[in-house]
Amino acid sequence: MATSLSSSFDELRAESISFGVSADTPQAEETGRYIITYRPEANTEAMRSLSDTAGLRVANAKDYSDSAVSFGALGSADALVLPEVGIAVVAGEPDQVERLGVRAAEDSGILAIEPERFVYAISSPALGRQEDEDSRDNNGLGLSAAAANYLRGYRDALDHLTESLLGKGGVTSGPLEMSPAAFAETMFTWGLQATRVNVSTRSGKNIRVCVLDTGCDMNHPDLASRPKSSNSFVPNQTVQDGHGHGTHCIGTACGPKDPQVKPRYGVAYEALIYAGKVLNNQGSGTDGWILAGINWAIANNCPVISMSLGRGANPGDPFPVAYEAAAKAGLKAGCLIVAAAGNESNRSQGVVKPVGHPASCPSIMAVGALDSNFKVANFSNRTINANGGVVDIAGPGVAIRSTWPKPQLYNTISGTSMATPHVAGIAALYAQSSASLRGLALWKKLTQSARNITTIVKVDDGAGLVQA
Repeated sequence: MATSLSSSFDELRAESISFGVSADTPQAEETGRYIITYRPEANTEAMRSLSDTAGLRVANAKDYSDSAVSFGALGSADALVLPEVGIAVVAGEPDQVERLGVRAAEDSGILAIEPERFVYAISSPALGRQEDEDSRDNNGLGLSAAAANYLRGYRDALDHLTESLLGKGGVTSGPLEMSPAAFAETMFTWGLQATRVNVSTRSGKNIRVCVLDTGCDMNHPDLASRPKSSNSFVPNQTVQDGHGHGTHCIGTACGPKDPQVKPRYGVAYEALIYAGKVLNNQGSGTDGWILAGINWAIANNCPVISMSLGRGANPGDPFPVAYEAAAKAGLKAGCLIVAAAGNESNRSQGVVKPVGHPASCPSIMAVGALDSNFKVANFSNRTINANGGVVDIAGPGVAIRSTWPKPQLYNTISGTSMATPHVAGIAALYAQSSASLRGLALWKKLTQSARNITTIVKVDDGAGLVQA
């Protein structure tokens, strides 16, 4: 008998693996389940192959309110159909999947069958260290998680300041490079100033922005009163953020105009927040959880979907078919997906890596990271792979202040994860300005409005620095 989807997902391992390592490490581990992508013209009859051909017990996301299906509540189902994106997540025996493969070879409407893999919050090296240390009981110091997080945030801020003044590793390597004086963060973070959000008359009012990540601190004082819709696609975990990454990204994309503690850090302060928890409290998840989140966002007509998550890619890797199909379905429905390009590079050491998955998909806007001197971030990945894998645009991604779960409330971290919600929030500002700016039209507006950074090769920043 096939393993039930619910119990199989419940047994996923909890530990997180940092994104900033080679893709041939355990990041590419498979879950044992499969992602089946149907051709766009496939009808209900094609999806019936799950039960008719493979004998699987099938659940359909459309049968749940707002398509907000929880993987922990599927009972004995072996497969979950995500109709908005034309995808099914299958937990079946090898012979059942083999029968579906035979059907695919017969051009039955199945476009691809791919193994499901783990996916991770795209964290800066500093945040990656935090996760590693948390797993070791705070290095045996006996500190509470809140106290340890506070100290690490303080340490990482000092690390960044030291590197700004003295160069990488605390050694001067030429003239001192300070952030431009115009970016003094008294009223606005440097990211909001560099992208001209601070002078924008738009607020993203009533635009639905879906952030798919580790969830949200629903009780954060800067976010608690904001209209929010939420759902957790992670078994046995609520949308409440036990990690921090998701709350930080939501703060950047949709934080308030007047936070309790300045400077202002949020872009679309009147957007409608859709918080989808697709990564667990350790920062890891699966393709199925994320695709279910995308399905939910499209079903709820979210013009902007922000994903600061992924896994590494090697030179020559193809893009994942399922994510490309989901992104195409989103664009057709007027929903633009923006995703982090990944942090695997270490440019100071001559290491430059390709855009990670799923940002590598041609129909997903991949976001690279810049620092406050408008230089490409040391960790930001590059356009290397053909047929996808392109950095489309760049955002502020170094030393970004935003919300963090209580009691810390705020944190300053770096990553293409931090650049991505800048782009997502600005996309909401444009979407507010005209109902015609949806899907591909919104994509074109963002790239055509970007600031050309002539000192940076286009393979690193795409159209340039996003501008409000």
